[in-house]
Amino acid sequence: MRAVIALLPLALLAACDRQTNTAPQANVADSAKPTEPEAAGTLDISQRGKAPPTESFNGPDGKPTTLSAFIGKPFIVNLWATWCGPCVKELPSLDRLAVRAGAKLQVLVVNQDDTKQAVDPVPGWWAAHPLPHLVLYRDGPNALGFAYASGMLPTTILYDAKGKEVWRVIGGMDWDGPRANTLLAEFVG
Repeated sequence: MRAVIALLPLALLAACDRQTNTAPQANVADSAKPTEPEAAGTLDISQRGKAPPTESFNGPDGKPTTLSAFIGKPFIVNLWATWCGPCVKELPSLDRLAVRAGAKLQVLVVNQDDTKQAVDPVPGWWAAHPLPHLVLYRDGPNALGFAYASGMLPTTILYDAKGKEVWRVIGGMDWDGPRANTLLAEFVG
């Protein structure tokens, strides 16, 4: 009996070491890198048909302007800031959108940083991030941000040629992606 009790731990150890015939686990380094999901903010159509806010902001020349100055051709207004990761991430795709849209759609990027130095073209943030097809507008007091009341950056609003809101996207968006292409098909073609 003692011999059986003495051999029992050895039998249990041998059972724990049994191999199964399952395939070995794949090495993570050998597998393909997972694709990043398309950035897609929340689509909001509750303001459809509404005129743009009347608040002024500064144009590239530093002079005040309003969104009514852009009525006559469809336009996108993108509110962003240098401290906003999703904002910065989507700017290059907005730059490419400006190229694809050509003369069909104006792409306005309106910076919401509270100081001009944050995006001052020389030698600031804007100069360090080449976005050659975008024109920098500034809204340091965040008048547009408060008027839209989305509570989040980035916020992007599409207006038709008559200056009526079509939709807005709250949060980051891949403006090269299939969802953006669907949303913009009528305006970019």
